[in-house]
Amino acid sequence: MSFLSKLRPSILILFSLFLSGVLWVSDFSVAALQTDVTPVSGLSLTQGVRKTVLDNGLTVLTKEVHTAPVVSVQVWYRVGSRNEQAGENGISHQLEHLMFKGTTDRPVQFGRLLSALGSQFNAFTSYDETAYFSTVQRDKLDALLTLEADRMESALIQADQLTSEKRVVISELQGYENSPGYRLNRAVMRAAFPKRAYGLPVGGTKADVKKITLEQVRNYYQTYYNPDNATLVVTGDFDTQAVLKSIQQSFGKLPKRGRGYKPIQNPKSRSTSPVASPQSPIVLKEPGSAALLQAVYPLPDVNHPDVAAIDVMDVVLTGGRSSKLYQALVESGLASSVSASAAELIEPGWYEINVTAVPGQQLSKISQVLQQCLTELQQKEVATDALNRAKTQLQAAFVLNNQDITSLATQLGYSQTVSGDYLYTKRYLEAIAEVSAADVQRVAKTYLNPTQQTIGFFEPTLPDGKPGEKSASSGPIVENFSPGQPVDPDELAKYLPAAKSTSVSTKQPLPEQFIFKNGLQVLLLPDRSVPTVNLSGHIQAGSVFDTNQKAGLANLVASNLMNGTQTKDALTLAKTLEDRGSSLEFLATREGVSISGNGLSANLSVLIDTLADVVQNANFPQAQLELSRQRALTNLKAQLDDPRGLGRRVFQQAIYPDNHPFHSFPTEQSLKSITRDNLVRFYQEHYRPDTMTIALVGDFEPSQVRILLNKAFGEWKAEGNPPTLNLVSVSLPDKTEQLNPVIPGKAEDVTYIGYNSISRKDPRYYSALVLNEILGGDTLSSRLGTEVRDRQGLTYGIYSAFAAGINPGPFLIQMQTAPGDTHKAIASAVALLEQLREKGIAEAELNAAKRSITNSYPVELANPSNVADVILSNAIYGLSPAEIREYPKRIETVTIAQVQQVIQELIHPDKLVIVTAGPGA
Repeated sequence: MSFLSKLRPSILILFSLFLSGVLWVSDFSVAALQTDVTPVSGLSLTQGVRKTVLDNGLTVLTKEVHTAPVVSVQVWYRVGSRNEQAGENGISHQLEHLMFKGTTDRPVQFGRLLSALGSQFNAFTSYDETAYFSTVQRDKLDALLTLEADRMESALIQADQLTSEKRVVISELQGYENSPGYRLNRAVMRAAFPKRAYGLPVGGTKADVKKITLEQVRNYYQTYYNPDNATLVVTGDFDTQAVLKSIQQSFGKLPKRGRGYKPIQNPKSRSTSPVASPQSPIVLKEPGSAALLQAVYPLPDVNHPDVAAIDVMDVVLTGGRSSKLYQALVESGLASSVSASAAELIEPGWYEINVTAVPGQQLSKISQVLQQCLTELQQKEVATDALNRAKTQLQAAFVLNNQDITSLATQLGYSQTVSGDYLYTKRYLEAIAEVSAADVQRVAKTYLNPTQQTIGFFEPTLPDGKPGEKSASSGPIVENFSPGQPVDPDELAKYLPAAKSTSVSTKQPLPEQFIFKNGLQVLLLPDRSVPTVNLSGHIQAGSVFDTNQKAGLANLVASNLMNGTQTKDALTLAKTLEDRGSSLEFLATREGVSISGNGLSANLSVLIDTLADVVQNANFPQAQLELSRQRALTNLKAQLDDPRGLGRRVFQQAIYPDNHPFHSFPTEQSLKSITRDNLVRFYQEHYRPDTMTIALVGDFEPSQVRILLNKAFGEWKAEGNPPTLNLVSVSLPDKTEQLNPVIPGKAEDVTYIGYNSISRKDPRYYSALVLNEILGGDTLSSRLGTEVRDRQGLTYGIYSAFAAGINPGPFLIQMQTAPGDTHKAIASAVALLEQLREKGIAEAELNAAKRSITNSYPVELANPSNVADVILSNAIYGLSPAEIREYPKRIETVTIAQVQQVIQELIHPDKLVIVTAGPGA
């Protein structure tokens, strides 16, 4: 499970799900270029919502959204780390983990039950709330309601489960300890709020988690997991009356427990939260890669009338490239990044500013420039264009971040739980439209008071960012370890609530595909459900075309595209998009440059014109190149200081030989050697219409979009044939090899296990997907998760994957472990591979895996942004546009014989590369 440090009502969070993968809405309009910003109505978020309160006190919010055959069920409990007493920090988070361990009537891992339904699911703990959410096909709705009602009343909290899950939670916490930013935040928050629960980590401290008793957790559950302390949110494709009847049958019978529970009301005082007396900066001198600054200021609670103005102030300061702090700190070369967030909670919260320094820059200087910017905002009203830009960005974010029912349910659940009213969003958006320049100046004076500031510096003691030595070994890993038997899906099925037998087959619309004369490939798929457009693109200009001597070149080219063209400088390009609340980003990956963009449908032409301009007319200013090089060097140091980043680099380089492009990674030397001429030459060679694919999904008329695209790209010419690669074949190692790169000061190991495997077009791909679902596709329900995480409690997260692309990519297992548990966890994983190879899989496992994949597929396609990514991927892999419709059928036709054959051909437990990055012995 994961916990979130903040949930904000203004810019909604896309949860990164470790189990499956998931995540606002109708007729919004934003006039971004006028002197006054058109108010954005919150009615499309709240319109049609029905609020029902059951006799037992459970608040129910339902909203029908008939855009896809899926439903989202979320249960929000009004309890979080704010409710914890001294000595029990982390108990809310610990209970969240235990809520997946089963119930009295269903004593099985709930992750397996949810996975069997094809659900995309997870849970999180925050300061004020703990929430559980699942999104499934609509015929699984009643089953989800039954499961959530069951664990609200009858969670099975036992001693052995607590012991095992404590190890998992501690592994999670220790993983956060690997991050210097986490350690700095913990120190700053403790100093800012020394007498309040908000000052302690949401996930808890290792010392407190170790001390939590079974009686404490059971009492906490009995106290807070009550119907009258919860909100049930259901959004999606259903009939409200029928669903309310089902809810009454499942949740209505639950009694109020009320064991010492006292509803917590918002503090009567609207004053800001008390903080420690002004002090010198908190300074942490510890191993790390980059110097960090964090500043915290007290804020009022979520229902305070200043919240809207505070959030506009936040965007003025840090909302994009045109923002004040970005211009003052990043564009000046002092910092590689700056961000901020406003935590507006049940009790008075805080405003937090985070800065990562460029190597060689002093944090004291950054702090001085930061304070100058804040003082300027306090003394001078923000310009009208900057004010309107910030308001537009906030308003557009509500549309763009609410394109699917999971996100919509999250917003409703958050508003009801934290503000006390699901209509909060409507009032908030109306308040945003009314914020004036004087309001922004006033709240800056009120809340960015230097005498109330708590500031912290992280000064790395390994400023060169170089990891320690690597040790290598080879030989047998398994030490008489015998894994348990795989979970029998047929045994699991008896605990699964029956799903309705109604048909949910909906014919997935196919994209219109065409190719311009110059070779540009385009896919268009109209979706009128939301007034947005989602752009996903690909250019064959990835790091496979780097050389070892110029490693990092492809990424520098991509990161400099928005730094200026023949007619627009970087700031003009940024404002062109930010004035409309739109975004456009480029990221170089191994096999290509990934393009992602979105915006309101009314601004599609601006999005297309900006894309066309930068891919055809980028001019790579030298000054901007130097700034981006500094950021790349900072990122490199961070990667080498992160067990995940360093581990993956060493793993990849151990698999692929020196002359293979997948072996190449940037170094300080290679990044410093790249010249502007190198960028221009790479750009001219690789940025071509015949190597570019664009997918657009959203609210548009295809014929009109074709005209826009033809005008923007039709004159773009390509000379000769595009560059090609002939990759050398990669063989498996003769025997297992182990590497152990050391990073001083870390608390957790990260391990990668695997070797080179298959490409996306390999005929075995679908069988490999089914196999992977069984082996490690889901942290809670797979064989790896069941054995290494659930039974032994050795890791917070473990998964496997076939990283299949245009070219063959690695098969890998990744896990995070305490250093003392690493060897046993590796031995367990290898033994599971041997078990798989020796005994194969059961027919019931095959069928359960196929159902899980095919049932979750419609949930993925319920988000227009995901659809754009899917149709783009299919195109660049050379698959038919019909693949988006045929994919479930291809999974369904996989046979057990095919999977058994793939096991023999693709699973090699005696030929592994094993890399563990961490603190060392």
